Amino acid sequence: MPRLALYALIVCVLSVAAAVVSFVQGSWLGVVWVLLASLSSNMCWYYLKRARDARRVTS
Repeated sequence: MPRLALYALIVCVLSVAAAVVSFVQGSWLGVVWVLLASLSSNMCWYYLKRARDARRVTS
């Protein structure tokens, strides 16, 4: 797994956990965490796809 994809995945997992905690506490700040989770999830997929395409080209 590419390093940037791994970092994005870690950020995604942590932001989902923060969103759950925020919503459980009754804070609407969880919406921001959900948006960050979606952004980092998309970044993770992008970096995974880019690495897979780079391997195909070199093969």
